[in-house]
Formats: sequence, structure tokens, C-alpha cells
Amino acid sequence: MPAITLVGAQWGDEGKGKATDLVGDRVDYVVRYQGGNNAGHTVVIGDQKYALHLLPSGILSPDVVPVIANGVVIDPAVLFEELGGLQERGVDTSRLLISANAHLIMPYHRELDKVSERFLGKGRIGTTGRGIGPTYADKISRQGVRVQDMFDAKILRKKVELALNDKNQVLTKVFNRRGLDPERVIDEYLGYAERLRPYVTDTSLELNKALDAGKNVYLEGSQGTLLDIDHGTYPFVTSSSPTSGGACAGAGIGPTRITKVVGILKAYTTRVGSGPFPTELHDEWGDWLRTQGHEFGVTTGRNRRCGWFDAPIARYATRVNGITDFFLTKLDVLTGLDRIPVCVGYDVDGVRHDEIPMTQTDFHHAVPVYEHLDGWSEDITGARSFGELPKTAQDYVRTLEEMSGAPISAIGVGPGRDQTLELRSLV
Repeated sequence: MPAITLVGAQWGDEGKGKATDLVGDRVDYVVRYQGGNNAGHTVVIGDQKYALHLLPSGILSPDVVPVIANGVVIDPAVLFEELGGLQERGVDTSRLLISANAHLIMPYHRELDKVSERFLGKGRIGTTGRGIGPTYADKISRQGVRVQDMFDAKILRKKVELALNDKNQVLTKVFNRRGLDPERVIDEYLGYAERLRPYVTDTSLELNKALDAGKNVYLEGSQGTLLDIDHGTYPFVTSSSPTSGGACAGAGIGPTRITKVVGILKAYTTRVGSGPFPTELHDEWGDWLRTQGHEFGVTTGRNRRCGWFDAPIARYATRVNGITDFFLTKLDVLTGLDRIPVCVGYDVDGVRHDEIPMTQTDFHHAVPVYEHLDGWSEDITGARSFGELPKTAQDYVRTLEEMSGAPISAIGVGPGRDQTLELRSLV
């Protein structure tokens, strides 16, 4: 069976957890393939709300095997806190599988993330300060510590001591901070080893065997296309590849395994952190979207920046990811608007751009060109089919579909598990 990849088509926070939960009873594996606990998914089941940061959303579906694959970076303390919180609420977490090749977020990564971000001042990236960037940097420079290293005390000691020879110099002499004690770090992580061991396996082998056996595998990215290290609004991006191409490297499966790519779009646009955002609203309408959409970060609690739907970004996501289906979320948030602006292009110094400008400078100066679509006032949260939506809401969806370049196969009309209109199967 093919693997299905789920990607954010904007700057993250599009509602990927809701999409994964929707198909939870139709897939066998749900896989996180990149990022760390800088991400956040909110899943609402009945009157229960679950905020997940590191664990795949599939952990809430009893028949799904949730997987943290090799492309993810793991903070063990956060992982066990999250597992404990779910267990206290009666969620079975014993099915979780973790890649032995996943890299570990170490205490010095968190410390360096925080102090370097403060040091940048107005030029800061807007990171969560959770050590994700420095962990990926060590991975690329071949100085990283992997999950499997906790099971060999000699290797762990060697890696931590070598790392702190360098990191402590930076902390003490550049940032005037106290250095970290290697022994304390080593003891802490050796203490995690036996608790983690039951979950650890060769996840690449497991997933390929599952696909060979006809199982459905759902690959769940965190963040979004415009935060991709290569294809996002660099340098205001994450440190990994949440696009569909990153799913192959991050999960250890070949590209020929993937036959469907589902992009998640909000009916408007949000982002967290610094960086360009052409349709951002700095007025009462931005506050209105933030309030109506409850736009506060799952992981950080920060206010999300809010703006109108941006069609060039959606087209860009379609192109970069090879999106075959869109899931449009939070359509209900727009209820009550008489007219809804949609960005159809940009004006950059008097020149019209129908696609995202090539350079960061031009994108930073891009002024949105809007078309206005008719809104609706009817409550749509009780709709259970596309035909039950007001005609203007249907027209809004169809117009966004045409502008985005891929069919909209599902629509979110509320936060609940049952508040999704599925026009075509996402599996």
C-alpha cells in the first residue's frame, strides 16, 4: 500500500492534528518525520482537548501504531512528561515506536538556543528556545547524540564531553553564562535509557515491512511549507524539512512509496515568530481573526499573527510538495463577514507578481493584491455535507480550490472530530 504524507501548506498551525485524527481509524501507522517539541497539534475528541507537542496525533487512536522517526529531535524529559500526561487521562501509549537514529536535544542545546536568540535582539528568528535548531546543527556537523547512544555509556560520555569542551567555551566566554557539568548531563541521560528502551526500534525497517504487508502509513509533518529550511522564508524558518520531500529522509522510506500528499490550509493565514507575512493584519480585523480562531500557539501560548488567505502561498505549497489533496480548516471562523478579502498576487515596487517573489527582499516588500468574495452569516458548525453550507461559503471554497491548484477534499467547520466535511477520501 502507498504511504500518505500530510504537510502544512502555510506557516504551520493549520490544523494538521485534526486531519490526522480524522483518518486515524483508516490507517495503521502515524509517523512524525521531523521537528521536535517546538511543534504543537490540538486534537478535540468529544469534550476532551489534547495538546500534543512531540508525539504523533495517531497516539490517540487505539488501533494505530504511532512512530517518532529518525528525522525528529527528541527531548527525553518532554517526551516522558507528555507520555505521563496521556497515561493519566487513560490513553494507552504502549504502542509508541521511536527510532534509534533520532537525535537527542541536550541541555546545552536548550541553553544555547535561548542565549543566542536573546543576543540577536531585533534580528531574532523567533525560535521557541527549546533547543531544536542547535540540535539539528550538531546533527549536520556530525557532533550529535542519538537515541541509541544512551544504551552505550562509553559512547555517550565521549560525545557529551567532546561537545561540552566546545559549548562551555561559548557559553562562558561569549555569552557570560555558567558552563554545564558533563557528569550531570551524562547521568541524566543514562537515567532515561531504560525507560526509553521498550519503545526504541529500527523504525525504517518497521515502516517498510508494514508497507510491504499492505498497511496504511500516514506521515505527519510538523510546522509548514513556508517554515521549511530550504523552501521557507529563510532565515525565519525551522531547522528541518516539513515539506513532503523531507518525509522520505525523515522516515526512512523511498519516494516511490508515497502516492498521496495532503496539504493542510487554513481558510485564512497565520504564523508565529518573525519573518515576512504579506497579508498580516495589524488592525481590528487581525484581532478579530485571532479571537474568533483562538489563534494562540499550542506549544508556546504566543499570539499568532493573523491575515487573510494568500493564494500564491497555497500555489507555492502545491508546487513544492506535489500536493494531491487539500484539507481546508477553520472555515467556520469566517462566519459573520459580509465580504472576505483573498490575496491573489503581490505588488512589489509597482510590479505585479502572481507567484511568491524570488528574493527575500522582494517578498518582504510585497503588498497584497486582494479580490473580495461574498461572505455568509449562517452558522456552519452543524453542517455535515458540502451541500449544507451556504451558497457563498461553497463559492468561497471552490474559489480557493481553483486558486490553489489542487482539489479541496475535506473542510473543517469546527474543532470537533465530527465537524469535518469529507468530499473525497484522504486515504
